[in-house]
Amino acid sequence: MTQTHPPIAVIGIGDDGLDAAPAAVRQRIESADVVLGPERALRLLPASIGAKRIALSGDLEQLAAQLETVGDRRAALLVFGDPMFYGLARYVTERLGKERFEVIPHVSSMQLAFARVMEGWDEAYLTNVANHRLETVVEKIRTADRVGLFTSEEVGPAQVAQALLDRRIDYFNAYVCENLGARDERVTRGSLAEIAAQDFSSLNVMILVRHPDVPDRPRESVGQRVFGNPDEAFAQAQPKLGLLTSAEVRCLALAQLDIGPESVVWDVGAGSGSVSIEAAQLATRGAVYAIEQDPEDHGLIRENAERFGVRNISPVLGTAPDCWSGLPDPDCVFIAGGGREVARLSTDAYARLRSGGRLVCNVISIDNLAELRQAMLAENPDVRVWMVNIARGADQLGRLSFESLKPSFLLAVVKA
Repeated sequence: MTQTHPPIAVIGIGDDGLDAAPAAVRQRIESADVVLGPERALRLLPASIGAKRIALSGDLEQLAAQLETVGDRRAALLVFGDPMFYGLARYVTERLGKERFEVIPHVSSMQLAFARVMEGWDEAYLTNVANHRLETVVEKIRTADRVGLFTSEEVGPAQVAQALLDRRIDYFNAYVCENLGARDERVTRGSLAEIAAQDFSSLNVMILVRHPDVPDRPRESVGQRVFGNPDEAFAQAQPKLGLLTSAEVRCLALAQLDIGPESVVWDVGAGSGSVSIEAAQLATRGAVYAIEQDPEDHGLIRENAERFGVRNISPVLGTAPDCWSGLPDPDCVFIAGGGREVARLSTDAYARLRSGGRLVCNVISIDNLAELRQAMLAENPDVRVWMVNIARGADQLGRLSFESLKPSFLLAVVKA
């Protein structure tokens, strides 16, 4: 492509201004006709630089318009750190075209922060909380060994630390590196509880380092699994104790649902929410709607969600299918029991499934299974059915015996 204007130099600097900049960078700025940048960056320039100075607007649309006015003049756009690492260069090069710019990076404040705490960052989870939901960031942190965060004025280190503690994620040492490269630079080290109780400058990088040999769960949750948790791990109602989907059947059902990280899941007839809980732990960036008409069980869904620390469950109190109207179309639907209504509910749920979505039903009556299968065959010829017979080992008088669970049936179908 023909170049009609001299390229705008996007130059990264530090809080020490041009003092630590290479000679070539200083010369590039000194030779510019116009220098653009945030006011904090422009104040670092010596008075000897006679270029016209333009303070950048915080609005990205206005920023692009300001750059368009540069025309044929030699221009330098100053930013802090590495312009391509959560910096303005990513936006302006995509908006105005890469041929309009050249990028001269400085040491990123993220790189400086990891150097200050003397931790490697080659495999760390790095992000900017201003660009992502805090819940999503917290879930990524849960399984990370090292984390580097650009925080924001709205979500600072204290808010991040408290969000982790609220999820019972307490197995990180935390560092907050403020005003890196400036004379008032400060590095604070502490537990998440200590960081949550302090205030910090808005110019900071937060580093998290995982305690050695700690699982990806709160300490009190060791033994809780992503799926297949023991039946007794869930709060259940009396006298209905034991009426939840058993751990073994739950594993088979979740496998057939094929839940992805961003799936939308309906659990119809959720009971105390065992399937919903484990579906939510699989759909970490998705949403699970636990649909239950019994008020007591509806309350247990909330209790179990808190017990397992999942936040992407929405308990829905109501009768199916009437309460489905306000729900987003699902990728996965699980229906348990259903009585004589199971065939009709499954047909209605199949109609709401997204293309490629999966419906799985668990019934205990062979009559209900036969009716359900015929209803699903009318929608899709590829219907799969399993009879599940499970016996659990038990100790009786010092000898191994087996106690059989009530046989049940699974039906699965994928929407073409």
